[in-house]
Amino acid sequence: MSDHLPTSSNESDTYRKQIRKRLKQQQEFKQYLTVWLGVSALVTFIWFITTPTGYFWPVWPIFGMGIGAFFQWREAYGEPPREITDADIDAEIQRIRNQQ
Repeated sequence: MSDHLPTSSNESDTYRKQIRKRLKQQQEFKQYLTVWLGVSALVTFIWFITTPTGYFWPVWPIFGMGIGAFFQWREAYGEPPREITDADIDAEIQRIRNQQ
């Protein structure tokens, strides 16, 4: 997203779509955290019932889902992707020409 405010209705619609997408990603992240917590509790409970003094194997699904949580968090709350501008395209064309 740009640092300026929308000046036209079309540009405003674009911002609204981007913001709506971002808010949806944030909502999905919060839902994922709830599922992660539930799954973590469930596998820990199963471990506790079956082999409480044995190897703590629930660490692996908890860790794996944690990796997923990190990437969902980054998508929902991290820096939004930068918009590709005409200047970016021109710079890339120039870079390719310089390589030839």
